[in-house]
Amino acid sequence: MNKKLDVYLAGPRGFCAGVERAILMVQEAIKKYGAPVYVRHEIVHNKYVVDNLKKEGAIFVEELYEIDQRDRPVIFSAHGVPKSVPEEAANLNLLYFDATCPLVSKIHKEVENFEKKNLPVILIGHHNHPEVIGTMGQTAKEIFLVENKKEVKHLPIPKNQQIAYVTQTTLSVDDTKEIIDEIKLHFKNVLEPKKKDICYATTNRQEAVKNIANFSDYFFVIGSKNSSNSLRLVEVAKNYGSQKAILIDDIDNFDPTILNSSSKIGITASASSPEILVSKMLGKIGQQFDLNIIESEYEKENIHFKIPQKLKEVV
Repeated sequence: MNKKLDVYLAGPRGFCAGVERAILMVQEAIKKYGAPVYVRHEIVHNKYVVDNLKKEGAIFVEELYEIDQRDRPVIFSAHGVPKSVPEEAANLNLLYFDATCPLVSKIHKEVENFEKKNLPVILIGHHNHPEVIGTMGQTAKEIFLVENKKEVKHLPIPKNQQIAYVTQTTLSVDDTKEIIDEIKLHFKNVLEPKKKDICYATTNRQEAVKNIANFSDYFFVIGSKNSSNSLRLVEVAKNYGSQKAILIDDIDNFDPTILNSSSKIGITASASSPEILVSKMLGKIGQQFDLNIIESEYEKENIHFKIPQKLKEVV
């Protein structure tokens, strides 16, 4: 008889509305225009999703000049792109669709508005993340990137100068609050975004992890190594009581025997990871343990973002 294992499932978990929309845009483009359809950068940071879209007929490139067949459509990833990218697409006569998450587009608009007001903009985010590159490319003016609160003091902006800030959507809510507090402490006149920039899905998934991390001998975050929202969930699990918090980006190579001395574990899936991977993980662990799945009640997210009308129209 298998040993019993309590499994705390975080909720909500898995795909957010922006990720669902971006994937659907690639699938609809393949349906409408046939294969191949090009995608600039990974549509979302998840290997399983990218590999499946490749099978359906998507070709992933990092830059537009890599596109061999210029008569094929191209889709920009959910992370957002600098303004130079649609300009380049137009110069190359490419048919393009922008799958930037609407919550990232909101930040792009904020940056434009702050530029019109001639305000220096501080961006809280991770260096070289595609979302950060996209946001910094919304204006010709310099945007000041800070990754931690120590960097705030070293910004080349006078303390009495009015400034504005925006944040990457997939950051740790706690870390970002620390940096925002430091900005407000350092600068006398701070213009904030009208609504919080960290997206609802990032916040909800982090809260769900906080609620169960403390119960878990091991905490598993299903997601990819290059996914900011996945890595933040691992950090949150560690900070809230689960020292053995691990990112699982390849379930096939996961060895359930590491759980032999455990009695309870936690599992979540990042905003860019499909629910099927949670089922796959449970299936694998369930071969060796008798699972008691504990899922707390949570409010279902009912946010949906529409895809462009042009992709729905039949050729």
